[in-house]
Amino acid sequence: MKSWLRKSIVLGTGLSLILAGCGNQAKEAASTEGKLKVVTTFYPMYEFSKQVAGDHAEVVALIPSGAEPHDWEPSAKDMAAIKNADVFVYNGIVEGWADSALSSAANEQRVVVEASKGISLMEGEEHDHEHGEEEEHSHEEETHLDPHVWLDPVLAQQEVRAIQAALEQADPGNKEDYKKNADQYIAKLQELDLSFKEALTNAKHKEFVTQHAAFGYLAKQYGLTQVPIAGLSPEQEPSPGEMAEVVKFAKEHQVQTIFFETLVDPKVAQVVADEIGAATAVLNPLEGLTVEDIKNNLDYIGVMTNNLEALKKALNV
Repeated sequence: MKSWLRKSIVLGTGLSLILAGCGNQAKEAASTEGKLKVVTTFYPMYEFSKQVAGDHAEVVALIPSGAEPHDWEPSAKDMAAIKNADVFVYNGIVEGWADSALSSAANEQRVVVEASKGISLMEGEEHDHEHGEEEEHSHEEETHLDPHVWLDPVLAQQEVRAIQAALEQADPGNKEDYKKNADQYIAKLQELDLSFKEALTNAKHKEFVTQHAAFGYLAKQYGLTQVPIAGLSPEQEPSPGEMAEVVKFAKEHQVQTIFFETLVDPKVAQVVADEIGAATAVLNPLEGLTVEDIKNNLDYIGVMTNNLEALKKALNV
């Protein structure tokens, strides 16, 4: 082949690749152009926002899957995302950093929604164990509000409506779509609620023991009693006295299952289970999806359905 022809073919091929690359970039840009930028904090807020937004928004979660949200702090990159967001969605209380981050990353055009706002929050117990010189001052107890409203399918509906209102405020042109999407997802949450009611109303037992106090709202909604080994924060270590109290309660109420969670070391739950000869099982607080959850294509509805099956099994032994 003549050299000038070979060069022409090479140049033509290269130009085609460049143009194709430019075309792909243009398509990617077009796919997000005009869409809302919705920044959420952790998994439930991401899932609820994604369901309501549909195709009208690019929804991202700041806290990655597998990370425990209680102690997470935003990076400089995260702060930039918060600043540039059209809508910022957070639950409230879990994200102790949110107020200062929103203040530092100011944006007058941004719509901010605290999804749990307007919900009557329960009080939970946080235990702070300090080892000072005097034994009588080794245990201090403080009362905090419980943020885990997303684990109650009824209260989750209120959070979805709050997110819907925020998206409508930011993008009134697509108001009807946001309402339609929210209505469809709430219908699924209503089905989930009905499943919990049907399965748990006549359960043989009403008490369940969990590693941390995440299921108070769910327990209240369905007439159950949650007995947490630790407090609202999954990182808390219970005192020997508190462990003894839980063991005593579990024995008296014939508890056969001690629940642990997916993102925290289950050693405390295992100690209690070993003490009373009980089994252990997962009750997922949905603070983030695990690698296994993602691999199994689980979402909020799927994980909550698994939680229901776990409770049904444990409460009917």
